[in-house]
Amino acid sequence: MEGSGKSTLISRLASLLRSRGIETAVTREPGGTSLGEKLRKILLDPAGSQLCSMGELFLYAADRAQHIEEVIKPALAENRTVLCDRFSDATAAYQGYGRGISLDIISVVDREARNGITPDLTVLLDLPPEEGLRRVRSRNEQYGSKTETRMDDEQPAFHHKVREGYLALSAGEPDRFLILNAMDKPEELAQQVMQELEKRFPHVF
Repeated sequence: MEGSGKSTLISRLASLLRSRGIETAVTREPGGTSLGEKLRKILLDPAGSQLCSMGELFLYAADRAQHIEEVIKPALAENRTVLCDRFSDATAAYQGYGRGISLDIISVVDREARNGITPDLTVLLDLPPEEGLRRVRSRNEQYGSKTETRMDDEQPAFHHKVREGYLALSAGEPDRFLILNAMDKPEELAQQVMQELEKRFPHVF
């Protein structure tokens, strides 16, 4: 969710993993590659509201395909743990549930972009959209900006659909998802994820 503290959590989690001697790569979508950063500017530019939903979907898919080949697969080949800020579920939640694109279409496009890569664990930071947007506005004001991304300008109803999408996705694959209350303190969230990682992947620790 917007404003849920993803960047803060991923930074804390990376530090905890590295302190345990686990080599960790941190990346994000959209972005993560030089091409991806250019696509990120297009996808999240507040002035880019003319971008149609299908165009948005294909740009995210292009970003993911490049990201996997250039960053994720090489990191996994080096036995590094990959922490990615957003991935395929974000596409289903935002472009599927939020924009209304058929989930069947998204599934086909995303499957080709992922090229066999699937997360071992997906952490869903859940909170009411109103709280997330309040945090976003506060952050934007702190940096002197009215809007940081196109998503900030979406109506609350859109963000409610996105949240419903994430919860539906997690209900469909409960073994892959860890749902956390994003109202908890950042340090508590990081510890909860670490506990889950230790339980699921004891061989790594």
